[in-house]
Amino acid sequence: MAAEAHVQQSNSKNLVGLTGVPLVMVLGNSMLIPILPTMKTELSLTTFQTSFLITAFSIAAGLVIPLAGYLSDRFNRKMVITIALSLYGIGGLVAGLAALWMDNPYGIIIAGRVLQGIGAAGTSPIAMALVGDLFDGASESRALGLLETSNGLGKVLSPILGSLFALWTWYAVFLAFPVICAVVLVIFLMLVKEKKQDKKPKSVKEYIASIGKVFKKNGKWLIPAFFIGSICLSTLFGVLFYLSDLLEETYGIDGVLKGLFLAIPLLAMSITAFITGAIIKKRLTLMRALIVTGMLLLTISYVVASFIQNVYVLIGILVIGSVGTGMILPCLNSMIIGSVKKSERGMITSLYNGVRFIGVALGPPIFTWLLGFSTKVMFFSIATVSLIFAALAFFLITPQKQESSLSTEEDTSKRSDEGNKKDEKQLLDTKSLEEMAVMIGIKEKSKEDARKETAQKELGFDPSELLAKIMEKKENNNEKDKAK
Repeated sequence: MAAEAHVQQSNSKNLVGLTGVPLVMVLGNSMLIPILPTMKTELSLTTFQTSFLITAFSIAAGLVIPLAGYLSDRFNRKMVITIALSLYGIGGLVAGLAALWMDNPYGIIIAGRVLQGIGAAGTSPIAMALVGDLFDGASESRALGLLETSNGLGKVLSPILGSLFALWTWYAVFLAFPVICAVVLVIFLMLVKEKKQDKKPKSVKEYIASIGKVFKKNGKWLIPAFFIGSICLSTLFGVLFYLSDLLEETYGIDGVLKGLFLAIPLLAMSITAFITGAIIKKRLTLMRALIVTGMLLLTISYVVASFIQNVYVLIGILVIGSVGTGMILPCLNSMIIGSVKKSERGMITSLYNGVRFIGVALGPPIFTWLLGFSTKVMFFSIATVSLIFAALAFFLITPQKQESSLSTEEDTSKRSDEGNKKDEKQLLDTKSLEEMAVMIGIKEKSKEDARKETAQKELGFDPSELLAKIMEKKENNNEKDKAK
């Protein structure tokens, strides 16, 4: 019981330490969105220059994510996350100080954003791989669901936080990044204890070959799973981009109040992700059913949304799609983590997060292009894509559990030894509790224990115990003679 309690306490600490990591990654772009118009005016930027503040971060992160995954598999995940959070904070500090001290800080701000993107690459994807190392079975699914919830809450809070920081000055957002990263890093270093693993470093060629084997074996369902995750986030951010313009231009709702309206579908997604992560455990059939159901909910919500004129009703309809996204993402996380060996998880989760990141980056421009035709074209287009991938999920997503590295005989032997040790430990605990109860007077000594204690004092040994040992030895000798 004491050992189990220690494991649970350790798991809780690890989980608390990890939850802040994906939140930081989300803040990188979303917290900047409310201040972009002000930056454009203050720095006399073109529309392209303003948009490049987001693009620079996304491109840097997308390019470095696979490398961060490789380094975490080859060396140490905790070290990669620590360096990543440090770079993320330094990038924000560089951008903020440039805005504070320089007359024309745009170039340095872009450099700071690139540095932040490099740091972002080693945050959420590596945290997912580390969860796979630290947790097993149902606890792994719950932990991944909580990470997805943290990611979602980051999306909820970031526009509101950006608006609040902008009340002071537009570059306060950049100066907030090092403070946030420092807090998350301290909590991470204090609470997360990475398991020591005997790793034999692979060359880049060997590593790429091993990843190729993963896709050769699981590519039939792994590639659709990657794209489903990307589509979920692409449509989510595209819809939010559309809602943001609609609230501001048509209804005159701006600032923190607009952020609160945008937070409603994101909050629905986060709550659903948390519940999903808690119930799926390692049941692959349930995960597959939830993914298909989630994609169908996305399809239905977008079809209905195309006929809605009132923005408040529209937000309510889009909440249905957000619930679908919340059902899908924890299932994909758990499936992808569970399909590969621990030594390959960093690279696979990084590739998956890279594809998701591209989806987030493409969402707003694609929605803007589709909106140029009409609102109905936009919603029907994404509904069609969602329906197609719901069908692909139904027919193609059939993952298998990662096979144990032990043979059946070794596994049985290991389980038997663990069972014997557990029984022995329980007997020792019971005996210790009884002795403690006698010492403090809760329980009286038995007559047998009193007799043994008297014999030990008077003779120095217990005759009955000695006789029992002699008889046991004699029986063992007789069994050996019979065997001969």
